[in-house]
Parts: sequence; structure tokens; C-alpha cells
Amino acid sequence: MSSLTLLEYSANAFFLISVFLAARNHRHTWTLGIIGCVLFAVLFFQVQLYADATLMLFFIGTSIIGWQQWQRGASAEAISRSSWSQLALYLLIAVATLLGYGALLHLHTDAYAPFVDSAVLTFSVTAQLLLMKRRIETWWFWLIVNSIAVPLYASRELMLTSLVYVGFWINACYGLWRWHRELNRPCQSTTEPA
Repeated sequence: MSSLTLLEYSANAFFLISVFLAARNHRHTWTLGIIGCVLFAVLFFQVQLYADATLMLFFIGTSIIGWQQWQRGASAEAISRSSWSQLALYLLIAVATLLGYGALLHLHTDAYAPFVDSAVLTFSVTAQLLLMKRRIETWWFWLIVNSIAVPLYASRELMLTSLVYVGFWINACYGLWRWHRELNRPCQSTTEPA
């Protein structure tokens, strides 16, 4: 097994568990996610997906913050909705960042599919920030991310990663359903024990 293949298997294993735990609103999503992010950062850099490598560095930082926020347990924020104006602002910032970062990568690097790669980056950042605030719309953004990421990763012959992101797409549907159900029960604790 090549080192790239071993790296891809390892990164995906940690990410699979982390994403599954996120849908279950479990705080250990963050610690396992950090390990997966480190491994994916190396993998994406090796296959010239620089925006995705940058995204993993962002995820490491936000995972530390998210873990600290979710450590508060029952006193943490309940699952909630964003306003339409908040969502419009998030989308506007994401698209502007996508275009700017995509252009930067296109002009100054040998990045593969810089604008598509940047779409994964910017919509993932938006989804992650919404996840940290326990906003239900996080799952809609993850559905967008996964819909873009699957063909992108397949085009770089990261077939396992592409397949795992199909699973992430299904998990985002599950997360949306579960969080919607929990949103309708605001008086109960929504954080699972460690």
C-alpha cells in the first residue's frame, strides 16, 4: 500500500467517525476531527488541492474552539435557526471569498480546479461556523459542500475520499433530520454524554 493510500485511508477513518458524531450532536466530533484534519491537510497538499489543505488548517482551529464551546454541555447553546438576513450575508461572503481565493489560486499557484476547490473551502467554512453555533442550516451547507467535493475528489483519483464524501452527504441528510427533530424539543438537553 502506498503512503498516499495509507494517508487517505487514515484521514477518512477519522473524518467518518467525527462527522457521524457531529450529526449525533456529540462533543467528541471535535477531537477526532482534528486528527483527520491534520492527515487530510497533508493529503490535499500532495494532490495540489491547496484550498482544501488550507481548509483543514481552518478546521483544526475551529475544532479547538468548537470543542471548548461544546464542553459546556447542557449550558451550551441549543440548536437554533439563522434568520434569512443572516443566511443571505453568509452566502454573500462565501461567494465573494470563493471568487477571490479562486482567482488567487488560479493566478499564483499550480492548483487543480482552483474555483471548484475554493467553493469547497468557502462553503465548508460557512458550514463549520454554523455548526459551532449549533445552527440547523449547517446541514444545508454541508449538502452543498459534499455535492461539490465528490466529483472534485474523484477527478483527482481520490476514490475513497470521494466515496466517503457520498457518505458525508447521506450523513448531512441524517444530521438535518435529527437536528430538526431536536429543534422541536428545545426543553431537553441535546448534547450526548461523553
